[in-house]
Amino acid sequence: MEHKYIDLFAGCGGLTLGFEAAGFKLGFAVEKSSMAGETFYHNFIKNIKNDSEWKNFLQKPIEEKLDEGLFIGETLELLEKPKLLEQTKQKLQEIDVIIGGPPCQGFSLAGKRNPKDHRNQLPWQFLEYVEIFKPKAVLMENVVGMRQRFNKHDKDAPFSQIKTLLETGFGEDKESTQYVVQELQLNAMHYGVPQHRPRVMLLGIRKDIAEKKSLFATKDIWNSKNYYSGKEISPLCPVPTVKEKEILSVSDAIGDLFEEPFNNQKYLDNLNKKSGFKKVIKNGTSPNANQVLRKHTEKVEQRFRLYQYFSMNDVSTKVFNMAAKYTSSQDPSFLEQIHKEIETCSFPAMAPDSTIIATNQEELVSKIIELETKKHSQRPLKLDKPSPTVVSVPDDVIHPVYPRTVTVREQARFQSFPDYFEFRSKETTGGDKRKTEVPQYTQVGNAVPPLMAKAIAEHIKSLLQDF
Repeated sequence: MEHKYIDLFAGCGGLTLGFEAAGFKLGFAVEKSSMAGETFYHNFIKNIKNDSEWKNFLQKPIEEKLDEGLFIGETLELLEKPKLLEQTKQKLQEIDVIIGGPPCQGFSLAGKRNPKDHRNQLPWQFLEYVEIFKPKAVLMENVVGMRQRFNKHDKDAPFSQIKTLLETGFGEDKESTQYVVQELQLNAMHYGVPQHRPRVMLLGIRKDIAEKKSLFATKDIWNSKNYYSGKEISPLCPVPTVKEKEILSVSDAIGDLFEEPFNNQKYLDNLNKKSGFKKVIKNGTSPNANQVLRKHTEKVEQRFRLYQYFSMNDVSTKVFNMAAKYTSSQDPSFLEQIHKEIETCSFPAMAPDSTIIATNQEELVSKIIELETKKHSQRPLKLDKPSPTVVSVPDDVIHPVYPRTVTVREQARFQSFPDYFEFRSKETTGGDKRKTEVPQYTQVGNAVPPLMAKAIAEHIKSLLQDF
Protein backbone atom coordinates (compact mmCIF):
# COMPACT_ATOMS: atom_id res chain seq x y z
CA MET A 1 0.00 0.00 0.00
CA GLU A 2 1.40 3.38 -1.06
CA HIS A 3 1.51 6.10 1.58
CA LYS A 4 1.53 9.74 0.44
CA TYR A 5 2.69 12.79 2.33
CA ILE A 6 2.92 16.58 2.05
CA ASP A 7 6.03 18.40 3.30
CA LEU A 8 5.43 22.01 4.35
CA PHE A 9 8.37 24.34 5.11
CA ALA A 10 10.41 21.63 3.41
CA GLY A 11 13.81 23.35 3.34
CA CYS A 12 16.38 21.25 1.50
CA GLY A 13 14.48 18.06 2.33
CA GLY A 14 15.74 16.39 5.51
CA LEU A 15 12.29 15.18 6.53
CA THR A 16 11.43 14.24 2.96
CA LEU A 17 14.59 12.17 2.61
CA GLY A 18 13.67 10.21 5.73
CA PHE A 19 10.10 9.61 4.60
CA GLU A 20 11.23 8.60 1.10
CA ALA A 21 13.68 6.11 2.64
CA ALA A 22 10.79 4.66 4.64
CA GLY A 23 8.76 4.08 1.47
CA PHE A 24 6.44 7.11 1.50
CA LYS A 25 5.64 8.91 -1.75
CA LEU A 26 5.74 12.69 -2.03
CA GLY A 27 2.46 14.41 -2.88
CA PHE A 28 4.01 17.85 -2.98
CA ALA A 29 6.34 20.04 -0.95
CA VAL A 30 6.23 23.76 -0.21
CA GLU A 31 9.39 25.79 0.41
CA LYS A 32 9.70 29.56 0.57
CA SER A 33 13.39 29.84 -0.38
CA SER A 34 14.38 29.27 -3.99
CA MET A 35 17.91 28.47 -2.74
CA ALA A 36 16.79 25.62 -0.48
CA GLY A 37 14.17 24.71 -3.07
CA GLU A 38 16.87 24.22 -5.69
CA THR A 39 18.53 21.59 -3.49
CA PHE A 40 15.16 19.91 -2.89
CA TYR A 41 14.33 19.88 -6.61
CA HIS A 42 17.77 18.55 -7.58
CA ASN A 43 17.62 15.63 -5.15
CA PHE A 44 13.93 14.66 -5.26
CA ILE A 45 12.38 15.91 -8.50
CA LYS A 46 14.93 16.14 -11.30
CA ASN A 47 18.72 16.29 -11.45
CA ILE A 48 19.72 19.84 -12.43
CA LYS A 49 22.41 19.86 -15.11
CA ASN A 50 22.67 23.64 -15.51
CA ASP A 51 21.31 26.84 -13.96
CA SER A 52 18.87 27.46 -16.80
CA GLU A 53 16.92 24.30 -15.90
CA TRP A 54 16.20 25.66 -12.43
CA LYS A 55 15.29 29.10 -13.79
CA ASN A 56 12.91 27.48 -16.26
CA PHE A 57 11.21 25.57 -13.44
CA LEU A 58 10.74 28.77 -11.40
CA GLN A 59 8.96 30.38 -14.36
CA LYS A 60 6.42 27.59 -14.72
CA PRO A 61 2.78 28.11 -13.65
CA ILE A 62 1.91 27.05 -10.10
CA GLU A 63 -0.20 24.15 -11.39
CA GLU A 64 2.78 22.64 -13.22
CA LYS A 65 5.04 23.08 -10.20
CA LEU A 66 2.57 21.26 -7.99
CA ASP A 67 2.24 18.47 -10.55
CA GLU A 68 6.02 18.04 -10.44
CA GLY A 69 5.92 17.99 -6.63
CA LEU A 70 7.39 21.30 -5.47
CA PHE A 71 5.96 24.78 -4.96
CA ILE A 72 8.43 27.60 -4.33
CA GLY A 73 6.70 30.31 -2.31
CA GLU A 74 4.84 31.03 0.90
CA THR A 75 2.43 28.42 2.25
CA LEU A 76 -0.16 31.19 2.29
CA GLU A 77 0.01 31.59 -1.50
CA LEU A 78 -1.51 28.16 -2.02
CA LEU A 79 -4.08 28.65 0.73
CA GLU A 80 -5.27 31.72 -1.16
CA LYS A 81 -6.00 29.46 -4.15
CA PRO A 82 -8.60 27.06 -2.66
CA LYS A 83 -9.76 25.79 -6.08
CA LEU A 84 -6.21 24.80 -6.99
CA LEU A 85 -5.73 23.04 -3.66
CA GLU A 86 -9.03 21.22 -4.11
CA GLN A 87 -7.94 20.06 -7.58
CA THR A 88 -4.62 18.90 -6.13
CA LYS A 89 -6.49 17.07 -3.39
CA GLN A 90 -8.60 15.24 -5.96
CA LYS A 91 -5.48 14.24 -7.94
CA LEU A 92 -3.68 12.95 -4.89
CA GLN A 93 -6.84 11.28 -3.56
CA GLU A 94 -5.74 10.55 0.01
CA ILE A 95 -2.87 12.06 2.01
CA ASP A 96 -1.53 9.92 4.81
CA VAL A 97 0.77 12.39 6.54
CA ILE A 98 1.45 16.12 6.62
CA ILE A 99 4.93 16.92 7.91
CA GLY A 100 6.87 20.11 8.49
CA GLY A 101 8.46 22.54 10.90
CA PRO A 102 6.69 25.90 10.79
CA PRO A 103 8.58 28.65 12.65
CA CYS A 104 6.61 29.23 15.85
CA GLN A 105 8.76 31.91 17.53
CA GLY A 106 5.95 34.38 18.01
CA PHE A 107 2.95 32.08 17.89
CA SER A 108 0.13 32.56 20.36
CA LEU A 109 -3.52 31.62 20.15
CA ALA A 110 -4.60 34.71 22.04
CA GLY A 111 -2.46 37.76 21.48
CA LYS A 112 0.83 37.82 19.63
CA ARG A 113 4.22 38.77 20.96
CA ASN A 114 4.72 40.94 17.91
CA PRO A 115 1.65 41.70 15.77
CA LYS A 116 3.90 42.53 12.81
CA ASP A 117 5.66 39.18 12.94
CA HIS A 118 4.30 37.29 9.93
CA ARG A 119 5.73 34.07 11.34
CA ASN A 120 2.90 34.10 13.88
CA GLN A 121 0.65 32.92 11.09
CA LEU A 122 2.70 29.95 9.93
CA PRO A 123 1.48 27.40 12.51
CA TRP A 124 -2.07 28.44 11.63
CA GLN A 125 -1.27 27.87 7.96
CA PHE A 126 0.11 24.40 8.75
CA LEU A 127 -3.16 23.62 10.52
CA GLU A 128 -5.18 24.93 7.57
CA TYR A 129 -3.51 22.33 5.33
CA VAL A 130 -4.43 19.72 7.93
CA GLU A 131 -8.04 20.94 7.79
CA ILE A 132 -8.11 20.74 3.99
CA PHE A 133 -6.41 17.36 3.49
CA LYS A 134 -7.41 15.68 6.79
CA PRO A 135 -4.34 13.40 6.82
CA LYS A 136 -4.24 10.22 8.84
CA ALA A 137 -1.18 11.50 10.69
CA VAL A 138 0.53 14.81 11.44
CA LEU A 139 4.16 15.46 12.32
CA MET A 140 5.27 18.94 13.39
CA GLU A 141 8.91 19.64 14.33
CA ASN A 142 10.65 22.56 16.02
CA VAL A 143 13.34 23.58 18.49
CA VAL A 144 13.04 22.76 22.19
CA GLY A 145 12.35 26.40 23.08
CA MET A 146 8.90 26.11 21.53
CA ARG A 147 7.78 24.35 24.74
CA GLN A 148 8.53 27.42 26.87
CA ARG A 149 5.60 29.47 28.10
CA PHE A 150 4.98 33.08 27.08
CA ASN A 151 5.36 34.12 30.72
CA LYS A 152 5.10 37.81 29.92
CA HIS A 153 1.61 37.27 28.52
CA ASP A 154 0.74 34.26 30.72
CA LYS A 155 0.20 32.09 27.65
CA ASP A 156 0.95 28.42 27.11
CA ALA A 157 3.96 27.41 25.01
CA PRO A 158 3.38 27.38 21.23
CA PHE A 159 3.54 23.60 20.96
CA SER A 160 1.09 23.18 23.83
CA GLN A 161 -1.38 25.45 22.07
CA ILE A 162 -1.04 23.64 18.76
CA LYS A 163 -1.35 20.28 20.53
CA THR A 164 -4.61 21.42 22.13
CA LEU A 165 -6.01 22.46 18.76
CA LEU A 166 -5.14 19.12 17.19
CA GLU A 167 -6.74 17.26 20.08
CA THR A 168 -9.97 19.28 20.21
CA GLY A 169 -10.34 19.83 16.48
CA PHE A 170 -10.66 23.02 14.46
CA GLY A 171 -12.32 24.39 11.34
CA GLU A 172 -15.90 23.84 10.21
CA ASP A 173 -15.85 20.08 10.85
CA LYS A 174 -14.00 19.71 14.14
CA GLU A 175 -14.51 15.96 14.41
CA SER A 176 -12.53 15.35 11.22
CA THR A 177 -9.54 17.29 12.55
CA GLN A 178 -9.23 15.64 15.95
CA TYR A 179 -6.02 13.75 16.65
CA VAL A 180 -4.49 11.74 19.46
CA VAL A 181 -1.27 13.70 19.93
CA GLN A 182 1.99 12.68 21.57
CA GLU A 183 4.41 15.45 22.48
CA LEU A 184 7.97 14.28 21.91
CA GLN A 185 11.44 15.49 22.74
CA LEU A 186 13.78 13.51 20.56
CA ASN A 187 17.55 13.68 20.35
CA ALA A 188 18.98 12.84 16.93
CA MET A 189 21.90 10.95 18.47
CA HIS A 190 19.44 8.33 19.73
CA TYR A 191 18.47 7.53 16.14
CA GLY A 192 21.86 6.83 14.59
CA VAL A 193 22.83 10.45 13.93
CA PRO A 194 26.33 11.49 15.15
CA GLN A 195 25.02 14.72 16.63
CA HIS A 196 23.58 15.96 19.92
CA ARG A 197 20.44 17.60 18.53
CA PRO A 198 17.37 17.79 20.79
CA ARG A 199 14.13 18.76 19.05
CA VAL A 200 10.48 18.76 20.02
CA MET A 201 7.81 17.20 17.84
CA LEU A 202 4.09 16.66 17.83
CA LEU A 203 3.04 13.31 16.41
CA GLY A 204 -0.69 12.97 15.91
CA ILE A 205 -2.81 10.07 14.63
CA ARG A 206 -6.32 10.91 13.50
CA LYS A 207 -8.75 10.10 16.29
CA ASP A 208 -10.90 7.63 14.34
CA ILE A 209 -7.80 5.57 13.48
CA ALA A 210 -6.32 5.88 16.97
CA GLU A 211 -9.53 4.59 18.57
CA LYS A 212 -9.74 1.58 16.25
CA LYS A 213 -6.10 0.69 16.99
CA SER A 214 -6.29 1.53 20.72
CA LEU A 215 -3.55 4.14 20.41
CA PHE A 216 -3.01 6.56 23.27
CA ALA A 217 -0.60 9.34 24.25
CA THR A 218 1.14 9.99 27.56
CA LYS A 219 0.03 13.09 29.44
CA ASP A 220 3.55 14.48 29.65
CA ILE A 221 6.14 14.92 26.94
CA TRP A 222 8.10 11.77 26.14
CA ASN A 223 11.87 12.20 25.93
CA SER A 224 13.85 9.74 23.80
CA LYS A 225 16.45 9.44 26.57
CA ASN A 226 13.69 8.00 28.79
CA TYR A 227 13.73 4.90 26.62
CA TYR A 228 17.06 3.88 28.11
CA SER A 229 15.73 4.10 31.67
CA GLY A 230 12.50 2.22 30.95
CA LYS A 231 10.05 5.06 31.67
CA GLU A 232 6.43 5.00 30.48
CA ILE A 233 6.00 4.96 26.73
CA SER A 234 2.95 5.23 24.49
CA PRO A 235 2.45 3.45 21.16
CA LEU A 236 3.04 6.82 19.46
CA CYS A 237 6.64 7.11 20.66
CA PRO A 238 9.34 6.26 18.08
CA VAL A 239 11.89 4.31 20.11
CA PRO A 240 15.64 4.95 19.61
CA THR A 241 17.41 2.85 17.01
CA VAL A 242 20.82 2.69 18.74
CA LYS A 243 21.92 1.50 22.16
CA GLU A 244 23.00 4.20 24.58
CA LYS A 245 26.60 2.98 24.53
CA GLU A 246 26.70 2.92 20.72
CA ILE A 247 25.92 6.58 20.05
CA LEU A 248 28.03 7.72 17.12
CA SER A 249 30.85 10.23 17.32
CA VAL A 250 32.53 12.87 15.17
CA SER A 251 35.18 10.35 14.12
CA ASP A 252 32.43 7.89 13.07
CA ALA A 253 30.92 10.63 10.91
CA ILE A 254 33.95 12.07 9.15
CA GLY A 255 36.92 9.82 10.02
CA ASP A 256 37.18 8.51 6.46
CA LEU A 257 37.58 12.10 5.23
CA PHE A 258 40.73 12.65 7.29
CA GLU A 259 43.84 13.30 5.24
CA GLU A 260 47.49 12.80 6.15
CA PRO A 261 49.00 13.48 8.57
CA PHE A 262 46.65 11.78 11.00
CA ASN A 263 47.27 8.28 12.26
CA ASN A 264 45.43 7.99 15.57
CA GLN A 265 44.63 4.29 15.29
CA LYS A 266 42.04 4.42 18.09
CA TYR A 267 39.63 6.45 15.97
CA LEU A 268 40.44 4.84 12.65
CA ASP A 269 39.82 1.38 14.12
CA ASN A 270 36.40 2.53 15.31
CA LEU A 271 35.37 3.22 11.73
CA ASN A 272 35.40 -0.50 10.99
CA LYS A 273 33.44 -1.37 14.14
CA LYS A 274 30.58 1.00 13.32
CA SER A 275 30.09 0.42 9.62
CA GLY A 276 26.30 0.73 9.58
CA PHE A 277 26.35 4.51 9.46
CA LYS A 278 28.93 4.48 6.67
CA LYS A 279 26.84 2.11 4.56
CA VAL A 280 23.91 4.52 4.76
CA ILE A 281 25.99 7.61 4.18
CA LYS A 282 28.46 6.51 1.53
CA ASN A 283 26.12 4.26 -0.44
CA GLY A 284 28.88 3.56 -2.96
CA THR A 285 29.46 7.25 -3.72
CA SER A 286 32.36 9.62 -3.24
CA PRO A 287 31.84 12.71 -1.04
CA ASN A 288 33.33 15.11 -3.59
CA ALA A 289 30.26 17.33 -3.74
CA ASN A 290 30.23 20.09 -1.11
CA GLN A 291 33.64 19.09 0.30
CA VAL A 292 35.26 22.49 -0.28
CA LEU A 293 37.96 22.99 2.34
CA ARG A 294 37.72 26.24 4.29
CA LYS A 295 40.69 28.60 3.99
CA HIS A 296 41.97 30.96 6.70
CA THR A 297 44.86 33.29 7.35
CA GLU A 298 48.03 31.85 8.88
CA LYS A 299 47.30 33.61 12.18
CA VAL A 300 43.79 32.17 12.36
CA GLU A 301 45.15 28.69 11.62
CA GLN A 302 47.67 29.09 14.44
CA ARG A 303 44.86 30.11 16.79
CA PHE A 304 42.77 27.12 15.71
CA ARG A 305 45.69 24.80 16.50
CA LEU A 306 45.91 26.35 19.95
CA TYR A 307 42.19 25.76 20.49
CA GLN A 308 42.62 22.13 19.49
CA TYR A 309 45.61 21.72 21.81
CA PHE A 310 43.74 23.39 24.69
CA SER A 311 40.79 21.06 24.12
CA MET A 312 43.02 17.98 24.27
CA ASN A 313 44.67 19.26 27.48
CA ASP A 314 41.50 20.56 29.19
CA VAL A 315 42.72 24.16 29.19
CA SER A 316 40.06 26.87 29.24
CA THR A 317 40.14 29.45 26.45
CA LYS A 318 39.84 32.11 29.15
CA VAL A 319 43.65 32.20 28.97
CA PHE A 320 43.07 34.55 26.01
CA ASN A 321 41.23 36.90 28.37
CA MET A 322 44.22 36.86 30.66
CA ALA A 323 46.53 37.47 27.70
CA ALA A 324 44.46 40.44 26.57
CA LYS A 325 44.53 41.91 30.09
CA TYR A 326 48.29 41.41 30.30
CA THR A 327 48.81 43.06 26.88
CA SER A 328 46.85 46.15 27.94
CA SER A 329 48.15 46.44 31.53
CA GLN A 330 51.51 44.61 31.59
CA ASP A 331 50.41 43.35 35.02
CA PRO A 332 52.57 40.26 35.78
CA SER A 333 49.78 38.69 37.81
CA PHE A 334 48.00 37.85 34.54
CA LEU A 335 51.12 36.06 33.34
CA GLU A 336 51.08 34.02 36.53
CA GLN A 337 47.46 33.06 35.89
CA ILE A 338 48.32 31.91 32.35
CA HIS A 339 51.19 29.80 33.66
CA LYS A 340 48.86 28.23 36.22
CA GLU A 341 46.26 27.37 33.57
CA ILE A 342 48.80 25.52 31.41
CA GLU A 343 50.94 23.94 34.13
CA THR A 344 49.62 20.42 33.41
CA CYS A 345 50.14 20.65 29.63
CA SER A 346 52.47 18.22 27.89
CA PHE A 347 55.37 19.34 25.71
CA PRO A 348 56.22 19.72 22.99
CA ALA A 349 52.78 21.24 22.44
CA MET A 350 51.55 19.57 19.28
CA ALA A 351 48.36 20.14 17.27
CA PRO A 352 46.43 17.15 15.88
CA ASP A 353 47.91 17.80 12.42
CA SER A 354 51.39 17.24 13.96
CA THR A 355 52.37 20.91 13.88
CA ILE A 356 54.58 21.91 16.84
CA ILE A 357 53.01 24.90 18.60
CA ALA A 358 55.60 25.31 21.35
CA THR A 359 58.48 23.27 22.80
CA ASN A 360 58.13 24.51 26.38
CA GLN A 361 55.89 26.47 28.72
CA GLU A 362 57.50 29.86 28.04
CA GLU A 363 57.07 29.45 24.29
CA LEU A 364 53.45 28.50 24.79
CA VAL A 365 52.78 31.58 26.94
CA SER A 366 54.37 33.76 24.25
CA LYS A 367 52.19 32.12 21.60
CA ILE A 368 49.03 32.72 23.67
CA ILE A 369 49.90 36.41 24.06
CA GLU A 370 50.74 36.70 20.36
CA LEU A 371 47.40 35.18 19.34
CA GLU A 372 45.20 36.75 22.02
CA THR A 373 41.73 37.68 20.85
CA LYS A 374 38.53 38.95 22.42
CA LYS A 375 36.55 36.39 20.46
CA HIS A 376 37.05 32.88 21.74
CA SER A 377 33.65 31.28 21.30
CA GLN A 378 35.17 28.97 18.71
CA ARG A 379 35.48 25.35 19.81
CA PRO A 380 37.07 22.33 18.16
CA LEU A 381 34.93 19.24 17.75
CA LYS A 382 35.80 16.28 19.97
CA LEU A 383 36.62 13.13 18.03
CA ASP A 384 35.07 10.71 20.51
CA LYS A 385 31.86 12.68 21.13
CA PRO A 386 28.82 13.40 18.95
CA SER A 387 28.90 16.71 17.14
CA PRO A 388 27.15 19.54 18.96
CA THR A 389 23.96 20.78 17.31
CA VAL A 390 24.71 21.69 13.70
CA VAL A 391 23.81 25.35 13.17
CA SER A 392 23.21 27.44 10.07
CA VAL A 393 26.36 29.58 10.51
CA PRO A 394 29.16 27.23 11.65
CA ASP A 395 31.91 29.87 11.93
CA ASP A 396 32.62 28.84 15.53
CA VAL A 397 32.99 25.11 14.84
CA ILE A 398 36.60 24.01 14.35
CA HIS A 399 37.58 20.72 12.74
CA PRO A 400 38.98 18.24 15.31
CA VAL A 401 42.16 17.56 13.30
CA TYR A 402 42.81 20.38 10.83
CA PRO A 403 43.13 24.14 11.52
CA ARG A 404 39.94 25.17 9.74
CA THR A 405 36.21 25.31 10.14
CA VAL A 406 34.13 22.45 8.79
CA THR A 407 32.90 21.96 5.23
CA VAL A 408 29.32 21.68 4.05
CA ARG A 409 29.81 17.94 3.49
CA GLU A 410 31.20 17.43 6.98
CA GLN A 411 28.19 19.26 8.44
CA ALA A 412 25.96 17.11 6.24
CA ARG A 413 27.62 13.97 7.63
CA PHE A 414 26.84 15.13 11.18
CA GLN A 415 23.22 15.53 10.04
CA SER A 416 23.27 12.03 8.43
CA PHE A 417 22.76 13.21 4.83
CA PRO A 418 24.13 10.61 2.40
CA ASP A 419 27.07 11.61 0.22
CA TYR A 420 25.01 11.43 -2.96
CA PHE A 421 22.79 14.22 -1.63
CA GLU A 422 24.12 17.40 -3.24
CA PHE A 423 23.49 20.83 -1.78
CA ARG A 424 22.88 23.51 -4.40
CA SER A 425 23.02 27.32 -4.66
CA LYS A 426 25.76 29.45 -3.08
CA GLU A 427 27.82 27.99 -0.26
CA THR A 428 27.52 30.75 2.32
CA THR A 429 26.47 34.35 2.80
CA GLY A 430 26.91 37.17 5.29
CA GLY A 431 25.63 40.46 6.69
CA ASP A 432 22.01 41.40 6.11
CA LYS A 433 21.71 38.73 3.41
CA ARG A 434 21.58 36.14 6.20
CA LYS A 435 18.03 37.31 6.90
CA THR A 436 16.80 36.38 3.45
CA GLU A 437 19.22 33.97 1.80
CA VAL A 438 19.41 30.24 2.51
CA PRO A 439 22.84 29.07 1.29
CA GLN A 440 24.20 25.55 1.66
CA TYR A 441 25.42 25.84 5.26
CA THR A 442 22.02 27.20 6.32
CA GLN A 443 20.21 24.48 4.42
CA VAL A 444 22.17 21.82 6.29
CA GLY A 445 21.78 23.51 9.68
CA ASN A 446 18.02 23.98 9.33
CA ALA A 447 17.28 20.42 8.23
CA VAL A 448 15.82 17.54 10.21
CA PRO A 449 18.43 14.75 10.26
CA PRO A 450 17.29 12.21 7.64
CA LEU A 451 18.12 9.13 9.74
CA MET A 452 15.98 10.40 12.59
CA ALA A 453 13.24 11.31 10.09
CA LYS A 454 13.41 7.80 8.66
CA ALA A 455 12.96 6.21 12.11
CA ILE A 456 9.91 8.39 12.75
CA ALA A 457 8.49 7.70 9.27
CA GLU A 458 8.84 3.95 9.70
CA HIS A 459 7.08 4.23 13.05
CA ILE A 460 4.21 6.22 11.54
CA LYS A 461 3.96 3.67 8.73
CA SER A 462 3.56 0.88 11.27
CA LEU A 463 0.88 2.87 13.11
CA LEU A 464 -1.08 3.34 9.89
CA GLN A 465 -0.89 -0.28 8.86
CA ASP A 466 -4.22 -1.51 7.42
CA PHE A 467 -5.51 2.07 7.06
